[in-house]
Amino acid sequence: MPKTMTRPWDPAEHFTTEEDMAAYLEAALQMGDPALIAAALGDIARAKGMSQIARDAGLGRESLYKALSAEGNPEFATIMKVISVLGLQLHASPSRSGVVS
Repeated sequence: MPKTMTRPWDPAEHFTTEEDMAAYLEAALQMGDPALIAAALGDIARAKGMSQIARDAGLGRESLYKALSAEGNPEFATIMKVISVLGLQLHASPSRSGVVS
């Protein structure tokens, strides 16, 4: 029986619209995990071209890759620059439980 070949799934290969990217980031924001949010921004930035995103945000490409990885810990200013360059916005709404955790 032949072996099944697999490869890691890359979300950046599946974004086809700006709405896809916004929905992906929204899902990460709803999870509330800072590492997941940074990684989602990294996926979106890779889909749009990390080098161009880094240039437009005034950041180094390698440092941006590192900051937007699951292991990264970007400053909030970096997050806001990247979100702006990506053409996205953050929004706030009351939590469903009404309790801040």
